[in-house]
Amino acid sequence: MSYAYLFKYIIIGDTGVGKSCLLLQFTDKRFQPVHDLTIGVEFGARMITIANKPIKLQIWDTAGQESFRSITRSYYRGAAGALLVYDITRRETFNHLASWLEDARQHANSNMTIMLIGNKSDLSHRRAVSKEEGEQFAKENGLIFMETSAKTAQSVEDAFIKTAAKIYQKIEDGIFDISNESHGIKVGYGGAITSGGGGRSDALASQRGGCCS
Repeated sequence: MSYAYLFKYIIIGDTGVGKSCLLLQFTDKRFQPVHDLTIGVEFGARMITIANKPIKLQIWDTAGQESFRSITRSYYRGAAGALLVYDITRRETFNHLASWLEDARQHANSNMTIMLIGNKSDLSHRRAVSKEEGEQFAKENGLIFMETSAKTAQSVEDAFIKTAAKIYQKIEDGIFDISNESHGIKVGYGGAITSGGGGRSDALASQRGGCCS
């Protein structure tokens, strides 16, 4: 299917916070209660619509374990958006956000849009981090914030789409140079034609190669 733009996302955060479950809920609309730990990086994609334009989201779900951090870091480069996820029932996952954010800011494009997600809102009876704390952390660090539940699908759709809307707004405002694919944005058929003009069909062709392209 053709798209106006392709946005590359990365999902980051501690192991076990529900990153893979969020991706699965968004791309397949299903919840898998038992999920093997992500080894390295997993991949998913889905079409959405922003401002009446078809946008393809290419989403890279990264491993949370410390031993994979060097692999994860290589995926920050060329990402237009990041979902930074913690588990509202495990305070240590919230305490580690600053470290993840530092990594993202160090290795990613400075214009990358970051959405902070407090996942597992369906377990609010076991809550260890208040919603206000999440909001405060997001405010202090210039992030968008939402609480989600990958299990019930609450706000999962919104989290991915609001991030895309923010990226699209940055394109409209001229913040992103869309001819530079290292910013995590590719122009497809039916999208804006950049001054460079070339590379659009190449971008599409490389996508057909699957996740390894």
